[in-house]
Amino acid sequence: MQSNTGSLVCVGPGMTLGAHMSARCRSHIEHADVVFTNCHPIMERWLATMNKDTRSLQSLYADGKDRRVTYQEMVKLIMTEIRSGKSVVGAFYGHPGVFAQVPHTAIAQARKEGFSAHMEPGISAEDCLYADMGIDPGAYGSQHFEASQLMMFERVIDTSAYLFLWQIALAGDLTIAAKTSSAAQRQVLVSMLTEHYGYPNDHAVALYECPTLITDKTRIEWIPLNCLPEANLTLVTTLVVPPCKKLTKNTAILDKLHQLQQQQGSTHDKSN
Repeated sequence: MQSNTGSLVCVGPGMTLGAHMSARCRSHIEHADVVFTNCHPIMERWLATMNKDTRSLQSLYADGKDRRVTYQEMVKLIMTEIRSGKSVVGAFYGHPGVFAQVPHTAIAQARKEGFSAHMEPGISAEDCLYADMGIDPGAYGSQHFEASQLMMFERVIDTSAYLFLWQIALAGDLTIAAKTSSAAQRQVLVSMLTEHYGYPNDHAVALYECPTLITDKTRIEWIPLNCLPEANLTLVTTLVVPPCKKLTKNTAILDKLHQLQQQQGSTHDKSN
């Protein structure tokens, strides 16, 4: 019989083992009836020291298996425990809501069935990237796309802002099952970017990876764009494309704002 006492909290232990976990995240893990994890194996072993009933979801992945099927199976396991009346925690790599379908789907399903469910934020790869590379997203603006989504849909790129492409190792993959796309598929992205930005295909871009262990080194590798297809990429590699042109002033809007400022100043003078 289904119990309505079950609950779900999805948390993020951060990117680097032991360095990023918040007190709230740890508390949820320690007090849960069951903890499901989908993180780096070393991080999963560390999380297991906080709760004796910690279960890894990693075994659901398989070579050639559609990741959408895997995600459905993960949600099913989580929901089964919630429906049995248990307080469930899902611990997902980095931030549980960033490039993680399962937490969003599970929370939505749990709420739909009347259970308490929410998400606690964690430190994501994006947060680490800004710190490690010294990038202020407010300086020029930033755009974030999943690499394949950028390729497969008509999106507008602002070349005066930073462009961050996530899951670059899968760029162009249509199977939703491969661990990496082919060099030929990534070459399609290179040609697309070269044409869009209008710069030489040897323009410098960066490959970024946040370390899992505090003793590991952050990867910030600058390469010519045309070397991307053959570059060493993993599922956690992010491509950083710097702006290629200066910000252009919107003179029409600036004129309107100056007029408003003058009108407001005139009104203020009259009131005095």
